[in-house]
Amino acid sequence: MADSPCTCGEPPVHRTAVPFLFSLRYDPAMAKINKRYVCQSCGSVTHRWQGQCADCSEWNTLMEEVPVTATPFQAKHNLQGGGRTIALVGLDAEIALPPRTSFGIAEFDRALGGGLVAGSATLIGGDPGIGKSTLLLQAAAALARRGHDVAYVSGEEAADQVRLRARRLGLGDAPVRLAAATSTRDILTTLSQDRPPALLVIDSIQTMHSDLIEGAPGTVSQVRASAQELIRFAKERGTAVVLVGHVTKDGTIAGPRVLEHMVDTVLSFEGERSHQYRILRSLKNRFGGTDEIGVFAMVAEGLEEVSNPSALFLTQRDEGVTGATVFPALEGTRPVLVEIQALVVRLASGATPRRAVVGWDSGRLAMILAVLEARCGLSFSTCEVYLNVAGGYRVQDPAADLAVAAALVSALSERPVPADAVAFGEIALSGELRPVAHAPLRLKEAAKLGFERALLPDSAAGAERDVMRRSSFRTLGQFVDHLLGRG
Repeated sequence: MADSPCTCGEPPVHRTAVPFLFSLRYDPAMAKINKRYVCQSCGSVTHRWQGQCADCSEWNTLMEEVPVTATPFQAKHNLQGGGRTIALVGLDAEIALPPRTSFGIAEFDRALGGGLVAGSATLIGGDPGIGKSTLLLQAAAALARRGHDVAYVSGEEAADQVRLRARRLGLGDAPVRLAAATSTRDILTTLSQDRPPALLVIDSIQTMHSDLIEGAPGTVSQVRASAQELIRFAKERGTAVVLVGHVTKDGTIAGPRVLEHMVDTVLSFEGERSHQYRILRSLKNRFGGTDEIGVFAMVAEGLEEVSNPSALFLTQRDEGVTGATVFPALEGTRPVLVEIQALVVRLASGATPRRAVVGWDSGRLAMILAVLEARCGLSFSTCEVYLNVAGGYRVQDPAADLAVAAALVSALSERPVPADAVAFGEIALSGELRPVAHAPLRLKEAAKLGFERALLPDSAAGAERDVMRRSSFRTLGQFVDHLLGRG
């Protein structure tokens, strides 16, 4: 480097060029930050914020989660080595069925598939005030009185509030260990100090908080992390965990959908506040069958079992009423007789008719009306149609098609269906009547309650003819002709 000439009389200074060195060390602060936004309604993940979730179409539900640092080590790390070898067994290996612990509440045990399995995780959801906490408090007290260690942790109420409810239900002397806490770490630390309980009730999972991640209780990440820690504790220590879940306005369990995949059993506690009965329905069960139900009645002393649920949904009457018919529904392996009620109101020409449904699918009602008009010549185009399932019961069985058609034809013609008859069968768009599952079981329950006649598809009329008298039909037109006395 050349020296610049000096004009001040001082000797020249020789400058040496110093090379600029780059540091090859990795700085974690320079790692790429991946932002992610999680929908609090359905759990979907996106990498940019938007007002509406693209998956569930809910507004203002995307929230930013804790950024994840993506390092070169994490991106290039190979997971095909460095772990421990796991044992693989064949499908033909002998294994004993998991033992079940009975609560002593027959309807609760029925919904669980026979009782509680040690180390299982159960999620129960229902509308606010439907009786979830009351049911679980009664179940916990019943199990504790049988000599099992039971812990009940409430994150929504103080311990004194739970204790007052227990006294009101007559459970104040039950040896249940009670606590009010929301920290998952504190709960598991306390339970790990002594012998683990046989049953742990968490009321509710949306109030739990894990300090392993950031976020408010009830967010998708917190619900997932808290449930994962509680389920791991259940599997490792053999404790049966029951989690109470909130529901959305649509009736689905709030939080991430993955929560229902993580647990072994999902129960839904259903019912209307204006009605006395409650139904505990099994939606998922890794240890038993699904679609089993337990029926309870809400009384001053809590929830009582209902051994004969058909008595709740049938109207006692001595003579036939137009627009009413009895349908033997099937919930899992349990038949339940319900009353289908229809009302048809003729309107003046030009008015727009209304269709209202309570307890059944409105789309299926539109299909039945279309088949009755196209295949049977009955016109409902100038009539308002109202359909109701008595007692607030909700019917999802496709076998209710024929009973609904019978109620509609009866209401339109003002000819009552025989009071001693039941009807069931599926209706095709062609007007044919299709058989349904478990017809003998439905008929046996109807005969036990005093019904003498059955209106059903022709292909379902072969077995056990001695149970009750039957009138079978191949098409909906033949069925309508029978009701109207045409042939």
